[in-house]
Amino acid sequence: MSELITAELVDLDLSAATKDAAARSLAERMVAAHRVTDLDGFLADVAAREAQMPTGLDGGIGIPHCRSEHVNAPTLAFGRSAAGIDFGAADGPADLVFLIAAPAGADDDHLTILSGLARRLMDPEFTAALRAGTDPAAVAALIRGEEPTEEPAEEENGPAPEAEAETAEAAGSVPFRIVAVTSCPTGIAHTYMAAESLAAAGRAEGVEVTVETQGSGGFKKLDPAVIAAADAVIWAHDVEVRERTRFRGKPLVDVGVKAGINRPAELIAEARRKAERGEIAAVSEADGGKDSGDGDADRSGADHAHFGVRLRTYLMSGVSYMVPFVAAGGLLIALSFAIGGYEIASAKSVADHFVWGEADSWAALLNQIGSAAFAFLVPVLAGYIAYGMADRPALVPGFVGGSIALTVNAGFLGGLVAGLLAGAVVMAIQRVPVHATLRGIMPVLVIPLIASAVVGFLMFIVVGKPIASLQNALTDWLNGLSGSNAVILGVVLGLMMCFDMGGPLNKVAYAFAVGGLADPTDGSLKVMAAVMAAGMVPPLAMALATTVRKKLFTKTERENGRAAWVLGASFITEGAIPFAAADPLRVIPSVMAGGAVTGALSMAFGATLRAPHGGVFVVPLIGEPFLYLLAIAAGTLVATALVVLLKGARRAAPDPTGEAGATGSDDSRVPVAA
Repeated sequence: MSELITAELVDLDLSAATKDAAARSLAERMVAAHRVTDLDGFLADVAAREAQMPTGLDGGIGIPHCRSEHVNAPTLAFGRSAAGIDFGAADGPADLVFLIAAPAGADDDHLTILSGLARRLMDPEFTAALRAGTDPAAVAALIRGEEPTEEPAEEENGPAPEAEAETAEAAGSVPFRIVAVTSCPTGIAHTYMAAESLAAAGRAEGVEVTVETQGSGGFKKLDPAVIAAADAVIWAHDVEVRERTRFRGKPLVDVGVKAGINRPAELIAEARRKAERGEIAAVSEADGGKDSGDGDADRSGADHAHFGVRLRTYLMSGVSYMVPFVAAGGLLIALSFAIGGYEIASAKSVADHFVWGEADSWAALLNQIGSAAFAFLVPVLAGYIAYGMADRPALVPGFVGGSIALTVNAGFLGGLVAGLLAGAVVMAIQRVPVHATLRGIMPVLVIPLIASAVVGFLMFIVVGKPIASLQNALTDWLNGLSGSNAVILGVVLGLMMCFDMGGPLNKVAYAFAVGGLADPTDGSLKVMAAVMAAGMVPPLAMALATTVRKKLFTKTERENGRAAWVLGASFITEGAIPFAAADPLRVIPSVMAGGAVTGALSMAFGATLRAPHGGVFVVPLIGEPFLYLLAIAAGTLVATALVVLLKGARRAAPDPTGEAGATGSDDSRVPVAA
């Protein structure tokens, strides 16, 4: 296993002035060390992660990190800045910058090393040694943990407080006991830093804190006896706590992961106050452990949100799990059409007839594998909408409802309704008080049984046929689209695809399009074409803008622009996120206008598409390909012209910072999916 950090990956005189420049400087060292294969692609992944949440931490630490397919070995680069770099921390700029690069499939051993670093960053002696170091090799060794430390080794789930507990019990008193869970979207850094911060604050307060880290390397569940003995619970998390009913019946403080890092003493004090008042949180598989009396600004989840936000979260859960089936199945079907033509869809089963030397047999094989993947679209959509609402007990009724939706020809809309019904039914059952002896079999037997029966009845007898009629009406409407109606739909889809570039509206438009591919018609194929064309516009427009008017953009943005050419051509709308995050008021309206033009022209030209993804690489599968490319070019030019015009007008005004190409605050964020 290669070393995580070497002397060549340490820069003790980091001269970068911005976080993007710092990431580039450290990433260049990773490229030179042959740890990163594509500099621009990796930096785009770093920027996309940074757009979700600032990675600055109190204490002068910046820890940008991401998983990326452009990383071939888990790597850490360290830079020390004399002037400090703004990473969005509340207490000011960071002088210690760690860039963590994890491969898309990083192994547990390396993730354990990364989590260990995150914990050590909470040790003042460790950070002081980093600030005082003068030899890159010695600093690299310190970061690798080769320097002896006074702290004893800690378990994966945080420092064990047994020794303190035994001392306290010997003295005739039992310390206040807290169990905590920490987690973050990436599961690499913040998860473990919050764990160490809470544990350290507990030691300072004389409180016994035991932490379960639910990170990327998996998690080791707390001993049930430890949970039972706890006086209170702290959740510091930005993703759902797993198996949260284990903590039922305890006072609960429910906050975001950064609160666990930045203000652990406050959380411990709040937990003690709740325990003294006897406040017991209502924790269930359905509600995610809401604590209605303790909203927190650091919390990014939807648990405290109003119904509209929660509904969007449920739907996005289903869509996110459905998309891999769409990509795999759709591209296999598209490839089969490229080899054997559209008539290959009516070929005999390859299980009965397959000739190794015939291209048509291979085309039929690809088509039938892709069709098998597509058959899961609606059940997976319904199952994971239900899962987003009520966790694992809702999976079975959700899948059953989605399958019934296909049986009664209710299609994509039926899957949406089935998922919501399944989640609602399970949530209702979970609210029914049951005897303690039945609790163990409720999630694996009683709830799936009752909920599946109820959802099946509703889908077969009550709502299935009306939804099927609505689905047929929608299909007929799409098939009959022509003239101004088709153009208006193209405009709406283009605006949705470009507003949040990978966020909820983008995903809703995309899900609407791919839902039609399950039973393709001429209208649904036009919708798919318009959606993909519009989704290519934002990165292509930003790439073109950084090429024709370089002075309007920073050096980092110009470099991101080169990567955006490939991302846009591949239908990866997220390639424009770094630009939108830096200057949302100019970039987002510009690309929305371009997307609307492209969507409208694609519909007007009658372009069709059978593949759900692929960008320019599936042009041979597009109906009216030249007009389709013309629509993309027109929208790209419109978006480019607008963003250049708006940025040019901004630049003409006096710039108090004196920095050419400054385009907005790093605190302006476009909403994107995690």
